[in-house]
Amino acid sequence: MIIYHGSYLPILKPEIRKARFSKDFGTGVYCTEILEQARRWARRFDSPITSHYEYKEAHGLDVLSFPEMTEEWLDFIVACRRGDEHSHDIVTGAMANDQIFNYVDDFISGILTREQFWVLAKFKHPTHQIAFCTERALSCITYLKSEEVQT
Repeated sequence: MIIYHGSYLPILKPEIRKARFSKDFGTGVYCTEILEQARRWARRFDSPITSHYEYKEAHGLDVLSFPEMTEEWLDFIVACRRGDEHSHDIVTGAMANDQIFNYVDDFISGILTREQFWVLAKFKHPTHQIAFCTERALSCITYLKSEEVQT
């Protein structure tokens, strides 16, 4: 499978770095199977670039997959956004995009109930993210090329 990463420079050899802010699936290198989504990620920067990788699943890795936005998906994102760590090598599933991110924050803060969150979240367009959370997981991807994104 071909996956993509959006950034401001080509990423030939991805590295896992602790971020200041907790992300949906915790610390890791985030990619997507949706090229246009990676382009949107890259357009946040002055010189947008997408890096393309071949992803081959490796046996023996702990992969957590959320094929749909479910209660378990929401609870996992809330825990990761609070800074809780997990032991999974790879986590894949829908992404809490900017709008969903706000709903998650409102849910965490108690502004929205769980039921209200789902009413608002269910009408958003599909997204995808795959987080490579360990060095072992990064061994599953091979750099192919990078492209400048047209703004």
